[in-house]
Amino acid sequence: MSRHPEVRWAQRIDKVYITVQLPDAKDAKVNLEPDGVFSFSATAGTDGNSYESKLDLNDKVNVEASKISVGVRSIFCIVEKAEAKWWNKLVRDDQKAPHFVKVDWDKWVDEDDDGADINVDGMDFANMGGMGGMPGMGGMGGMGGMGGMGGMGELANMMDGMGGMGGMGMPQGMGGMGMDEFDNESDEEGEVSKPQDEGKADAAEKPEEVGARVDTAQVN
Repeated sequence: MSRHPEVRWAQRIDKVYITVQLPDAKDAKVNLEPDGVFSFSATAGTDGNSYESKLDLNDKVNVEASKISVGVRSIFCIVEKAEAKWWNKLVRDDQKAPHFVKVDWDKWVDEDDDGADINVDGMDFANMGGMGGMPGMGGMGGMGGMGGMGGMGELANMMDGMGGMGGMGMPQGMGGMGMDEFDNESDEEGEVSKPQDEGKADAAEKPEEVGARVDTAQVN
């Protein structure tokens, strides 16, 4: 059997603050309808107990402008009224407020002393208009779009089309360097070595000249 979490409320002339006191709530779901029907459900506790509540608010509300923040210890809602006026109580005038609904004195101001809006710095809000009865964090379901990563198959096909990286040939302009140019470089190196060959030839002829001079001296 589901339990009822404690619900606290306060108001300004144009909005209602509703806080559902439920620490460590899991799978929290909040639904708000234009005619003022507010419903909540979640699980909490080590045993995963179910909690839920449904309230017929005093008047119509602006769902698109209303916001919700799911915290560690509570679920906080800012419900925008469809018409800016003070409500006599949270639920409809012809209904008795449930026993789990209490006034949030920390946020309460009197009608004669309409204070400023409460400080909500540091709180992350989601628009209740786009929730459609889904969990407060249900919007993350949009991450399903990550399925598009299946396109990696197309990337693999592109890689195949590259012919095993065979396209990584010589840089442009290097292709024109054929073997003829390397042959020309070898020829030039051969020409540079020719003077050395001529020196060797002269050195080879000198011993013959010295021998001829010795023979002549002996004859004389």
